[in-house]
Amino acid sequence: MYVPLLRPFLFMCCSFRYARILIGFCRFLTAIAIYLSIWVAPSDFQQGENYRIIYVHVPAAWMSSLIYIAMAISSVLFSLTKHPLFQLFSKTGAKIGASFTLFTLVTGGFWGKPMWGTFRVWDARLTSVLILFFIYLGALRFQEFSADVASISICIGLINIPIIKFSVNWWNTLHQPSSISQFGTSIHISMLIPIFSIFASFFFLTGILFISETRQIILSFHFQRKSQ
Repeated sequence: MYVPLLRPFLFMCCSFRYARILIGFCRFLTAIAIYLSIWVAPSDFQQGENYRIIYVHVPAAWMSSLIYIAMAISSVLFSLTKHPLFQLFSKTGAKIGASFTLFTLVTGGFWGKPMWGTFRVWDARLTSVLILFFIYLGALRFQEFSADVASISICIGLINIPIIKFSVNWWNTLHQPSSISQFGTSIHISMLIPIFSIFASFFFLTGILFISETRQIILSFHFQRKSQ
């Protein structure tokens, strides 16, 4: 049943139709998030205005892990079905995920500088996120040689995701523990809503980038076949 749903032609038609809806949602949520995070959310009594980088740092960190999980699922499906769209999803996810991970590392450095006195420390959480960035780069490199090898390496790299999540609990680190969990949150609602708003905007942005990148790959492959 997956075959007709994942035909490149059908994907091109549906993605063109729904991409505009995703763009509209992304713009709306971004505008709301910027307003809430700058003008509504209060200043932190310890960190002052510098803490506002949390509104992009935390959602970017969530997206870097979420995209990798989605990429691993896509790799498993490619290994089982050999459907080319799953390979394209994995390749596109590696590019987008690497960008979010790099953004997480950069914003984390600017957030940590006033707190720790340096942009970079070999903290368990920060080191595991840096490893995730290199795993993304490795997946992109493997995609150039063999899709099967890339799928296997991506699935192996999935081990790093729970390490990122629980590193602050397993080791004594400078990075603060997670303020949001399945059991609740210690963040005030006025700060929590902007975080989730930006996360939602990042989520829709990721969908837009996925569609755009996959469409470009399909079109380039189509034109290559016509020119032969």
